Amino acid sequence: MAIAEVSILPVGTASTSISPWVVDLQKLLDAAPEPIHHEMTGMSTLIEGSAADVFAVLARLHEAPFARGAGRVYTVIKIDDRRDHESTLASKVKSVRDKL
Repeated sequence: MAIAEVSILPVGTASTSISPWVVDLQKLLDAAPEPIHHEMTGMSTLIEGSAADVFAVLARLHEAPFARGAGRVYTVIKIDDRRDHESTLASKVKSVRDKL
């Protein structure tokens, strides 16, 4: 299972607020046909699923601000794709908490 952290920032918009843009992206995630799980945080969105599904979703998310009129989009993606055993957002947090 792949876990991605993504931040997508439209550049050159009329406002410094990006929450309306984030709302659009969250709606796209909620409607994604791929079997993914996602969590919004204060600084980014976390997405987990198969690598193929995660990449498909990330491509649509990156394109979405352009469709809304952004002339430039800055996207930062980090991916953890562990294949030696099952890894999820919850299991990663549990592993650290168990060691505390």
